[in-house]
Amino acid sequence: MKFIVSSSYLLKQLQVLGSVINSSNTLPILDNFLFELDNNTLTVSASDLETTMSATLEIDSSSEGSVAVPAKLLLDILKTFPEQPLTFTVEENSTIEISSNSGKYAIAYAPGTEFPKAQVIEEPSSTLVPADVLATAISKTIFAAGNDDLRPVMSGVFFQFSPEGLIFVATDAHKLVKYARTDVKASEVADFIMPKKPLNILKSILGATDTEVKIDYNDSNATFSFDNYVLMCRLIDGKYPNYEAVIPKENPNKLMINRNLFLSSVRRVAIFSNKTTHQIRLKIAGAELNISAEDIDYSNKAEERLTCDYQGDDIQIGFNSRFLSEMLTNLTSDEIQLEMSMPNRAGILTPIDGLDEGETVTMLVMPVMLNS
Repeated sequence: MKFIVSSSYLLKQLQVLGSVINSSNTLPILDNFLFELDNNTLTVSASDLETTMSATLEIDSSSEGSVAVPAKLLLDILKTFPEQPLTFTVEENSTIEISSNSGKYAIAYAPGTEFPKAQVIEEPSSTLVPADVLATAISKTIFAAGNDDLRPVMSGVFFQFSPEGLIFVATDAHKLVKYARTDVKASEVADFIMPKKPLNILKSILGATDTEVKIDYNDSNATFSFDNYVLMCRLIDGKYPNYEAVIPKENPNKLMINRNLFLSSVRRVAIFSNKTTHQIRLKIAGAELNISAEDIDYSNKAEERLTCDYQGDDIQIGFNSRFLSEMLTNLTSDEIQLEMSMPNRAGILTPIDGLDEGETVTMLVMPVMLNS
């Protein structure tokens, strides 16, 4: 088994796949890349059993076979080469020899048959989503997903597909984000919960491509195919909470303000908030927004006044500054709207400008009780 491949081309593909491999694996074989050679096509795969990703590379070869090569060692050596062709030759003595312009390097390999096989999805449903839409949907929602192992369904992003459009939701019970598109549709109604790890991998590579992503899914697994990549992952099992029920419908108090001004103010005032509650207070009256925080233990306090466009009754409401600034950072519009009903009901953040046609972003942040 022998093939020739460009060093930088191989490195670029392996760095993407390397993000699948865990730093510590229970099965030693998972510390390897699986190389499957079929004449001029080389398929490289990486897996952690939950997520498997493979890339198909065009190379120069006329042989067939499969070997598992230590991932870290291979990445470390590839990073040091300037752009040049490398020749990989699988020797009989269980080593794979790499020949470069300046030397030869031997790496021990394992038989490719030991590598766990990726599951084939039985009778999948399919949807095509433009790469940029999927990348935006992931980056707009993933930060709001929880980290609680006791509630695994909330540690992922909920995908809801229908002929009306696509909806992506993430929540950790303190904050919730719903990202919807009516300009991209699915042929049938389906929903599933995607874990964070494969989504982060997708997010990092989808930005560089402008193709369509083919999503195949059934009750337990999903695959994402685009360019020369296929990413397959196990879905989170369970029923997603009814997120529509927690979004307040009647919100008579509406505040419109410049996002950057509001964000800078929240960040500054938050420095003076209590280090455990991170509580800041918004006091809105007329066209004035007063943002304050106090840490009674250390006698630290701060207060800022901003002018805003406000319709509604005077209100005082408390928020966790970390959640609020996280959401404001994640929005990209110049102007935002904060809708509220009462101090003990969730506030709803929405962008006023900068959206594509058919795109809506709804962010919900739970208030914290104010100690008067």
